[in-house]
Amino acid sequence: MPGLALGLLIGLLPLGAAAGERPRLAATVGEVPSALLGASHRAGCPVPPGRLRLITMNHWGFDGRVHRGELVVHEDAVRPVLAVFGAAFDDRFPIRRMRAMSHYDGDDRRAMADDNTSAFNCRRVTGDEDHLSRHSYGDAVDINPLENPYVDRSGTVHPPGSRAALDREPPAEGMLVAGDAVTRAIEAAGWEWGGAWSPPDYQHFSSDGT
Repeated sequence: MPGLALGLLIGLLPLGAAAGERPRLAATVGEVPSALLGASHRAGCPVPPGRLRLITMNHWGFDGRVHRGELVVHEDAVRPVLAVFGAAFDDRFPIRRMRAMSHYDGDDRRAMADDNTSAFNCRRVTGDEDHLSRHSYGDAVDINPLENPYVDRSGTVHPPGSRAALDREPPAEGMLVAGDAVTRAIEAAGWEWGGAWSPPDYQHFSSDGT
């Protein structure tokens, strides 16, 4: 992307920061190896592989420790996505896991059941097979699906077993709620959070509000 060199290191401190130093988001951005795209990309996808980027970054886990994760996004989405996850990291917002969708063979249901945070995946909308998901363009992200369910137009809750998380009061660990550090960062980036929709998609945020 313009103004962003491949392999750029973002963040002031590495994962192994010295004792007493406050950890910061550290991320690298580069081209996506074809093996890491796997089944998440196929012929006819709206974004060619050359316009996708792999972000490798640290994040807080539910165990209170820092872990390394990966997201595949459109090249134009790198900066806003890093702004959102930088705010999440500073707030110590926990993320269960963050793996490219090729680890799930592009299967969104499997990824949600594993509570995986992900971005690019060339697929149809879960629960609405007539429409292409915004994830196919690489400018949409889903965070902690089990804590942040998606309700489709038929009223089905995704993933199965997450219905209890529709009760957002008081918010549990890993939930996105209006006005928290993550949703404020989404708004500041000019993106839109699906938790404000009816029916809601609490896990989802995107560049164009779809």
